[in-house]
Amino acid sequence: MSLALRAQQAESKASSFDEPLSPMTLSDLRRLVKKQIAFEDLAVIARENPLRARNELRAACRQVLSFVDNRQFQSGDKERLTEALIDIVFGWGPLDTLLKDESITEIMVNGTQSIFYESHGCLYKSDLSFESDDQIRLLIDRIIGPLGRRIDESSPMVNARLPEGHRVNAIIPPLALDGPILTIRLFPHQRLSLQDLYEKGTCDREVAQFLFWAVNTRKNLAVSGATGSGKTTLLNALSDGIPRDERLITIEDAAELRLRDHPHVVRLEARPPNAEGKGEVTIRELVINALRMRPDRIIVGECRGAEAFDMLQAMTTGHAGSLTTLHADAPEEAIGRLVSMVRYAVDLPLDAIEAQIASAFDYIVQIERSKQGDRFISRIAELRFDQEKRRCLTEMIYSKGQDCEAGTWHKDLPFPRELPKEHVEKTKEVHLWTQTCSGQEPPSDSEECRVMPLGKHCHGYQQPPSSRKVFKNDSIKVVSTG
Repeated sequence: MSLALRAQQAESKASSFDEPLSPMTLSDLRRLVKKQIAFEDLAVIARENPLRARNELRAACRQVLSFVDNRQFQSGDKERLTEALIDIVFGWGPLDTLLKDESITEIMVNGTQSIFYESHGCLYKSDLSFESDDQIRLLIDRIIGPLGRRIDESSPMVNARLPEGHRVNAIIPPLALDGPILTIRLFPHQRLSLQDLYEKGTCDREVAQFLFWAVNTRKNLAVSGATGSGKTTLLNALSDGIPRDERLITIEDAAELRLRDHPHVVRLEARPPNAEGKGEVTIRELVINALRMRPDRIIVGECRGAEAFDMLQAMTTGHAGSLTTLHADAPEEAIGRLVSMVRYAVDLPLDAIEAQIASAFDYIVQIERSKQGDRFISRIAELRFDQEKRRCLTEMIYSKGQDCEAGTWHKDLPFPRELPKEHVEKTKEVHLWTQTCSGQEPPSDSEECRVMPLGKHCHGYQQPPSSRKVFKNDSIKVVSTG
């Protein structure tokens, strides 16, 4: 039915608007406009022609407001109501202001009058609010509708990923007792590098260099931490060390990794079951399938279930250099978590599972969030299997406390000394890095390495021959290598 025909019908039924409308509210306008045009129809139109959908809604608002006594409005009230409804139907309503703030990483809507957001690692209460539960439900439906998802009393929870990469979780009554709950995890448009993490204080310079070397030489790493500690951000940054001539396959529950600087990335995303409970594709199935896709490395965004077994198999059968994250408060706990996840898939003896974990993973990198909200790498642990105890043990090689300006290296690592032989790094750079980690002052005649002990950070990074990145004077510069 065209909008013109709806308008004719509305004129013939003008008496239907004789109900009390003073003062006219946004909820009143929305309710009356829905009699003119279904918001579901607008959503369909908006997919093909967003401008037409907005014009249709604007015309419907004008039609409804024409039946309202103008004495109820001050100058500009009608326009403001109309634009507010358009923002709700096609935008984010009260959340638009928060979404435009690039410092905000999470938005939490706990009912109509309680909106919180996270900025720089700390929670704040917003002065914004929704008018009603229906307004929140309308926003949730608008978010998940184009994604082919739905939420109702029979299915009152939903997880979704927006095209921009933001992650959305919604839960409604009867499970949510205080009204609809909406949580939005926001991700920065630009991927942070290891250099950025160093500048933000997430890691020391020596740690950034070590992690680059570890990834570049195909060590298997697991990033461990609590929710919101920055695991995915660190995993993104670790991709700095992956040579550009390798084929990467990323597997995620909700796609959050941003490896756009790498030329050969295949992105896979798990799929939840549909409304009929069919069509689910799990992370484990994707890991198994990825092994048939000729990957050089497999990156699992978050390991949380039976896929841990297949991931361990991949790491020990020719796919070295793979990366993943998992939830744990310490490297020792990460081993226990991996054991539990492997047992979701197979029933093996404890020592057999721990032996495979020690064989698969070289290092566990623990990231934490301080009381002030800052993220920092607190520990790096090396894994080994004790044949006498028949257990996988962690050996701390680096640690840093919340209030410490610099971390402490606890062990002389053998693998950096092999880097010159593998043409990954110069002997001088490795020597200077080792001196700095052991607390020795670098030679005074090497100003570049004294200022930035990381040295020439990207010798093993196979970029096009015209340029190559290096660490120099606390910044990444591009120098000619042609």
